[in-house]
Amino acid sequence: MNEYLAPLRDMRFILDHLVDLPALAALPGCEDAAPDLVAAIFEEAAKFSAGVLAPLNEVGDRQGCRLDGSEVVTPDGWRQAYRDFREAGWVGLGLPLDAGGQGLPKIVSAPVTEMWFSANLAFSMLPPMAAGAFETLAGAADDTLKALYLPRLASGEWAATMDLTEPNAGSDLGAIKTRAEPQADGSYRLFGQKIFITYGDHDLAENIVHLVLARTPEAPAGVGGISLFVVPKYLPQADGTLGQRNDMRCIAVEHKLGIRGSPTCTMSYGDDGGAVGYLVGELHRGLEYMFVMVNESRFNVGLQGIAQAERAYQKALAFARERRQGRDAVTGERNVPICRHPDVKRMLLTMRAKLMSARMLAYCAAAWFDRARCEPQAEVAQRYRALVDLTMPVVKAWSTELGSEVADCGIQIHGGMGFVEETGATQPLRDVRITRIYEGTTGIQANDLISRKLLRDRGAAFGLLLAEIRASLPTDGVPAELAGALAAAIGSLENSVAWILASTDVPRQVLPGATAFLSQLGLVCGAWQMARAAAAASVQLRGGAGDPVYLQGVVDLARFYACHLLPEAQTCATVLMAGGASVTGFDEATL
Repeated sequence: MNEYLAPLRDMRFILDHLVDLPALAALPGCEDAAPDLVAAIFEEAAKFSAGVLAPLNEVGDRQGCRLDGSEVVTPDGWRQAYRDFREAGWVGLGLPLDAGGQGLPKIVSAPVTEMWFSANLAFSMLPPMAAGAFETLAGAADDTLKALYLPRLASGEWAATMDLTEPNAGSDLGAIKTRAEPQADGSYRLFGQKIFITYGDHDLAENIVHLVLARTPEAPAGVGGISLFVVPKYLPQADGTLGQRNDMRCIAVEHKLGIRGSPTCTMSYGDDGGAVGYLVGELHRGLEYMFVMVNESRFNVGLQGIAQAERAYQKALAFARERRQGRDAVTGERNVPICRHPDVKRMLLTMRAKLMSARMLAYCAAAWFDRARCEPQAEVAQRYRALVDLTMPVVKAWSTELGSEVADCGIQIHGGMGFVEETGATQPLRDVRITRIYEGTTGIQANDLISRKLLRDRGAAFGLLLAEIRASLPTDGVPAELAGALAAAIGSLENSVAWILASTDVPRQVLPGATAFLSQLGLVCGAWQMARAAAAASVQLRGGAGDPVYLQGVVDLARFYACHLLPEAQTCATVLMAGGASVTGFDEATL
């Protein structure tokens, strides 16, 4: 029930053939991404995920977390697992060497992080928070805060959270009311409440560093008046020694559909005189700073969707191979494994095609992250940054939508047994469901894709993406079914973008179809990656290299994608252009 084996062959295939790992390793700052070292890291991560984290997955789901006074107690085994995780150096895998991290590029840390998310999503939501807080403070905090907090975050000695949402302000951050009152010593006192704070309190790390959005008394209304503050659970001395407990506490732990081993907390600040906080960067630029962590989190949430799709697929495949029922439609043989039934085979292939296409795109985006950070030529780095910014809503939202679809399909393959908790088929669906909501819902990501990423530069970044697609699209080895369908789908996508850019009333004409456009872009990007994968596999097959069964499976999966998934892209284009007229006629009285 709790078995998980990291898909190392798939991961290595993508790194070897789609992201050009040797070229990345040649960039300054990426030298440690040598193939042999990466393979060794993946092997160790796979062992830890299967041997330590996966066995605790059901434990966390069953026990959940509990609030003991104002302290949160995590499930059995969590504390030892985190201690082992931290001591192995996994927290700082992608963080700089000079701060105590491992200094590895995102294209290495992303597959490892996916392993954690597959093995035990609830546990694995904590470590990336420290990495995100590190990046935020490294970019905006003063030297004193950096010296005190960065090494301890990189080591995992201190954990971190991001505190945005309030009872009156969900996705509308401009409405937050938490206030920060300046003090004579340069610190601030914070008063207010935050909800849905992942790992807002726990017993895993000795200190928890909260990055809190709040308003100072003179701050203007709206997002332009938000500032960012470091608010530690325990107030540290200059040498890092922990002092008194800060005036903050967890007042509730949510009872959730899934990820039950991860404490989602309601945090109260300033019940006894004010929680001590320290300003990060400049006043009123808090949302700008926080979005460094938010964007990092959005990428990780996309990985969570892929990871739980992988977990659901592995479980469904094992069940379909073991469960015997019915007659083979071709041979007439009775009592055969259900994976031989055509519709079950179709569902398994759908699951694999969806998760593989999303994984390929996410890993390519990770490589773009690295190139944007490490490319010595500024204009080249800027091009990759534009690609990251454009595709991040897709990596987050499309991957999580597919994750939910794959997990749901896994239950269908189990049949009635999938609806029974004891089989474990429900947990991936329950766990992955939140990924479509937090860090910006699918609708918010779709609006961002159109309003900020497409309209703001009038399609310039999209032009770069099209150039990237065409430059890297193979001319040989792509199955004919996919080659023709992809060419048509790219043309349809160009038409969709031109229609959006020509719109004279975006709120009424375009935004009702925004999620359809996001799906269209995701499906086309997925087909692009599938074509590249099939071509690479074909080259190996012709050369007699590699496992021919696996390689032929890559080619055949691309054909399946062309026939079963890519046609949805044209439907999305139709919905986009008809969406406005079909929605705007409804008002509150007619809903």
